[in-house]
Amino acid sequence: MLFNSFSFLMQFSILVVIYYVIPSRFRWMLLLAASLYFYATFNIGFVLLLLGATLIAYIAGIGIGRWETGRKKAILFIGVMASLTPLVMFKYFDFLAGSVNSVFSGGTEASTLIPKLGWLLPAGLSFFTFSCVSYLVDVYQGKLPAECHLGRLLLYVSFFPKLLMGPIERATTFLPQVVREVRFRPENVTAGLQLVLWGLFKKVVIADRLAVIVNAAYTRPQFANPLDLIIATYFFAFQIYCDFSGYSDMAIGLARILGFDLMLNFRRPYLATSIVEFWGRDRWHISLNKWFRDYMYFPMGGSRVPWWRYYFNLLAVFIVSGLWHGANWTFAIWGLLNGVYQVVEIATAGIRNRIATTIRMPRLLGSILSGLLTFHLVLVSWVFFRASSFQDAQTVYTKVWTALPNLGGMLVALPSKANYDEIVLAVVLIIVLMSIELVDEHRGLWEGLKTRPRVVRWGFYYAILAALVVFGKWGFTQFIYMQF
Repeated sequence: MLFNSFSFLMQFSILVVIYYVIPSRFRWMLLLAASLYFYATFNIGFVLLLLGATLIAYIAGIGIGRWETGRKKAILFIGVMASLTPLVMFKYFDFLAGSVNSVFSGGTEASTLIPKLGWLLPAGLSFFTFSCVSYLVDVYQGKLPAECHLGRLLLYVSFFPKLLMGPIERATTFLPQVVREVRFRPENVTAGLQLVLWGLFKKVVIADRLAVIVNAAYTRPQFANPLDLIIATYFFAFQIYCDFSGYSDMAIGLARILGFDLMLNFRRPYLATSIVEFWGRDRWHISLNKWFRDYMYFPMGGSRVPWWRYYFNLLAVFIVSGLWHGANWTFAIWGLLNGVYQVVEIATAGIRNRIATTIRMPRLLGSILSGLLTFHLVLVSWVFFRASSFQDAQTVYTKVWTALPNLGGMLVALPSKANYDEIVLAVVLIIVLMSIELVDEHRGLWEGLKTRPRVVRWGFYYAILAALVVFGKWGFTQFIYMQF
């Protein structure tokens, strides 16, 4: 049952009514039942895995909270390893087995030295595993006491708005919200509905429309012409953003309606003017970046180490982050490439600042050029993220690079393409998206709407609703990050 389905939206509406009618002390139980039911709609067997992961975190957390310092670290280690084991077995075992077999069979994976398991990857496994791990580390570090109420901890792990694709909420901020009294507040419902509506627009109107064009080119890139691959690569950058941020907006909005505050996960990333800003300053997948920062980067020493260790730490975090997204070497290369971008940008900061001071470029022009450069660096890396294999990525790069000298001629012939109208509509929708994000960056779109006349506010809402009806691709397509 997906957020972009009529079935979910109808059932959620019923849940909200019941939620605010029943006494406050019973609401966490209703949310827990709803969350487990929501997860069971994908595969009831996954619920057992979710329950097992939570039970491990609960027992280990109690142990960390009660034992003396000398044993806490051992319990933490056992708890974290036990939490990560299902992730390794379901997501990475076959990948590692295939890699080893490939080495022993000359790159064809014909060897069966290590048989593959062929297990189905449970939805949301990476996300709720990271929630369990962060909870254990936070208890160990004294950021919160061990949760003695198993039901509340299970609600933290399974809370359905964030379960499948985050945000990766911390127990330090979520668990206190479980025990506080929630009252019906119209402003929370309004803010939540705004985010749900905007998230649906991103997913159904933009992302799923772009997906048709992207999939046509990337499914078999060896047979696609260079112009189709160029268009598909640009479109994929906005497809994955609208798909994932659309889900995050809906998740935050649904939680807001229920009286819960989840952390922001995206903040207009394609307006970043540097790779450091894109990844490290609350722009792209904020909750995951902060998770790796707090639980991997800082423990490795962060930037308070010799320069070579600092750069190694950055690259290591990006490579692991890439593999977190998927058990494929293309994701590792994607992570490595973004890590290299960041290292080069940091290493050349002094030289670039001196050049900028010498040239005395106007600030606005410099921001525009820096933003375009940042976007295209990210765009180049998205090829590895989207391609099914290293060979497919190599095909895309080769075809695009060799065709660039003739780009003008290809663009002239663009109107003759069979899907020209779809391409134009997609470009218009992207322009609308970025225009709204520019307004939101400088003025705060949703806060600004509060001060506008009613006719302006409702005109904006009805425009989005009309776009959902007229341009929406209501095929109930799965969200991209559900596979991670």
